[in-house]
Amino acid sequence: MVDSTLILATGSIALREATQNDLTVILELLADDPVSAARGDTDRAEDLPAYERAFDAIAADSAQQLLVAATPEGEVVATMQLTVIPGLARVGASRLQIEAVRVRSDQRNRGIGGAMIRWAVASAPEFGAQLVQLTSDAARTDAHRFYERLGFTASHVGFKYAVPHS
Repeated sequence: MVDSTLILATGSIALREATQNDLTVILELLADDPVSAARGDTDRAEDLPAYERAFDAIAADSAQQLLVAATPEGEVVATMQLTVIPGLARVGASRLQIEAVRVRSDQRNRGIGGAMIRWAVASAPEFGAQLVQLTSDAARTDAHRFYERLGFTASHVGFKYAVPHS
């Protein structure tokens, strides 16, 4: 169970596992992001059952960690999802995949995202991972510079295939 305090230049923030009660705020964080919103994450009430099913699947999978960062007053201001992916490559190395890092727009540039990513990298051995990886939409050039400042290398080209709905 994740329950950590991240030290920022302006104070501290709690990093913990998300609960069902955090889902609404997580959806607001996704909708607050233009790239996510363009993909359909617009926090519409009619989509809530799909998000609830996804949350339940994440919570039930021990390889998944959906985390939130909260102020000392308990206000959720950021989120990220971690996934441990076992693999045969690199002599059987497992990877820690970082996904869906979002910091509320009025809380950006306070060091929250950097503290979260540094925590994930430092915690990789506890998750059994020998490599930390993430993907970032090609349009997120500011995010790319951010990840590079944190020591990540743009080493691969990613591809996606949208499966048609039936």
